[in-house]
Amino acid sequence: MEELPDIVGPDPAVVFCGQAGQDSPKTRDHYYATPGNSFWECLHLAGMSPTLLSPEDDRRLPELGLGLTDLVGRPGPDGVRYVADIDDLVAKVERWEPDWLAFTGKGAAQQAARALGRRPPKLLGATEWYVGRTQVFVLPGPSGANRRRDYDGRPTRVSWWRELAEMADLADFAGPDLEPSGA
Repeated sequence: MEELPDIVGPDPAVVFCGQAGQDSPKTRDHYYATPGNSFWECLHLAGMSPTLLSPEDDRRLPELGLGLTDLVGRPGPDGVRYVADIDDLVAKVERWEPDWLAFTGKGAAQQAARALGRRPPKLLGATEWYVGRTQVFVLPGPSGANRRRDYDGRPTRVSWWRELAEMADLADFAGPDLEPSGA
């Protein structure tokens, strides 16, 4: 599987970080392109985009002060399992200096925290740890497989995305607190 290039412009407010390899290779021409993934809908419903964007619009995110990267894995000592290349992520975040690094799922955040010697986050939301000078926020994953009645005490995933938008001063296009369709 070929890695997607980072999509980050100058002075990003938020850089979203997922885990490379979680999407099907057939749909990895763009970020968050698998069927059922609600990343783009969550982004819009949280008020961070004026219209509902599609995966093919991923290159437009820097215009909105947003960026995309992945926590890329490399073969581990056993040659089978992959481990996060945290050094690469840290170097990129320190170079970009976003206000927020938003992990799109607890799995990626927990993997990064462990690699950095931090206690893995158990809950969603703003964490007390930073990557360089960038504060970390943990979002509920947008995968279609992540559909439930409760997201750490909240009924919708979008409420967490909205909180990030407000903390990053990006909730310019916020509407009602709805859950993505199909949820």
